[in-house]
Amino acid sequence: MLQLVECVPNFSEGKNRDTIDAISQAITAVSGVKLLDVDPGADTHRTVVTFVGAPEAVLQAAYQAIATAAERIDMTMHRGAHPRLGATDVCPFIPVSGVTMEECIELARRLGKRVGDELSIPVYLYEQATTRDERRNLAAIREGEYEGLKQKLARPEWRPDFGPARFNPRSGATVIGAREFLIAYNVNLNTADRALAKDIALTIRESGRLRRDDRGQILRDADGNELRIPGALRAVKAVGWTIAERKLAQVSINLTNYKITPPHVAFEEVRKQARRRGLRVTGSELVGLIPKEAMLSAGRYYLEQQGKSPGVPEAELVRVAVQSLGLGEFGPFDPQKKILEYQFEDGSTARLAGMTLRAFVDELSSDAPAPGGGSVAALMGSLAAALAAMVANLTVGKKGQEGAWEEMKSVAVEAQQLKDFFLVQADRDAEAFNAVMAAIRLPAATEGERAAKEAAIQEATKGAVRVPLEVLEKTLPVLALARRDAERGNPNARSDAGVAALAARAAARGAYYNVLINLKSIKDEAWVQKKLRAAEDLVARSERAADAVESLIREHLALGERAPSRT
Repeated sequence: MLQLVECVPNFSEGKNRDTIDAISQAITAVSGVKLLDVDPGADTHRTVVTFVGAPEAVLQAAYQAIATAAERIDMTMHRGAHPRLGATDVCPFIPVSGVTMEECIELARRLGKRVGDELSIPVYLYEQATTRDERRNLAAIREGEYEGLKQKLARPEWRPDFGPARFNPRSGATVIGAREFLIAYNVNLNTADRALAKDIALTIRESGRLRRDDRGQILRDADGNELRIPGALRAVKAVGWTIAERKLAQVSINLTNYKITPPHVAFEEVRKQARRRGLRVTGSELVGLIPKEAMLSAGRYYLEQQGKSPGVPEAELVRVAVQSLGLGEFGPFDPQKKILEYQFEDGSTARLAGMTLRAFVDELSSDAPAPGGGSVAALMGSLAAALAAMVANLTVGKKGQEGAWEEMKSVAVEAQQLKDFFLVQADRDAEAFNAVMAAIRLPAATEGERAAKEAAIQEATKGAVRVPLEVLEKTLPVLALARRDAERGNPNARSDAGVAALAARAAARGAYYNVLINLKSIKDEAWVQKKLRAAEDLVARSERAADAVESLIREHLALGERAPSRT
């Protein structure tokens, strides 16, 4: 899975274009990140920057941006409408794909230490990265703002997590943390009545509404605290408003953790509440970007509601989600522009996967050494997984197979994910070979160049081992799916389950051969032996698993004794 972290630093500068551009350029100068958005506000005197990339690249880009802000922004001269604590006010890391929250917390703490040590800026940790519960909330840390920071730093309880406990008049302090991805999502109603939209918002949002008596007075407990009626959805903030130019009201929602409440759950709850008030939801609107998994989970949900298998290709899941959520009401919804991972992905990383079958086979048959057997092994794994998904999907919904539907749905979903994994590996194998060839072409005129060349060749060759070893490892779950297809799948598709096992066996053996041929060129004997043992264990297990599936298939397909035909 592509490893992506989003970073959304807020800088206390919204007017000076040269400074904003310098901060943006500090980010884009780092390889492996993509700048998604720069949003300056003159009234707030603040700019919100959004970029995404691999974890280490994002960490480096965040530091360079903070260092540039420290150099160019003088907080003694800053005035703005938005609360702020320093030149870089806040800098959160957000897991998008292939990265855990724990890894983002570690990024936040590493950045905080570097900013404190190298830039002498006091750093506070917040949200998931906090070390103290009273500092979890950003508003609590910002209390008193920049103007009250000198007095705050003098108090022992507000000693920063990193950096000096002394006032830095030019840069102030910076708050660094980790949080979940926030999805800004609006649901459209067939009314322009703001009060009705607000009533729904109060009903669904986590904080709910104040409890009142028959006269409309707020009720309180014995200690004087306001009593509330909790809302229906967790990790949800919501308000109701009207868009005058469209003559409709919206329930405007912030999903602060889409893993707890994803968009489709919020959409369905608004639909339910709208019906209770005699209203109808006409569609919805996504503001900004959305993680791919949020769209895929919506697609799976609506397919299951239709009694269909959710184990379909990714593009179909996205299409179903867009259609079901009514995301095209205000104009065409372009997944390539709205799904965060698609913004970052470069077509060059899927060159082979994007070819026609004819073009791939033609290139394979040429005298170019890549793509070669490693890419074919990965392709065989993808074909095996695709067949496993097909058999499962042919089982879901079939009369007489009701007892296997739920199991086959899970088979289809997992098989689709493995199918996509192997397709990526087909390209990665070719790239690994090309990296070895590039290392071989390095100059070797001097002793230093020869040493550097040899080191590069060795490292690139290790990469050429790792890719087929990953392919070999993933053939085992494909074979497990093929076996479940053979045991519980549609009887009319059992031959397809058998072909899936054969393709997976070919993928495993092909990957194993590619591991062996590259191990021969590696001089680190301990490394070679470790990888060889792993490969031999995996290929032996794959052979046993494939044998078991083929035995089942032959048993199911045996013709047995047949009555003599009549002439």
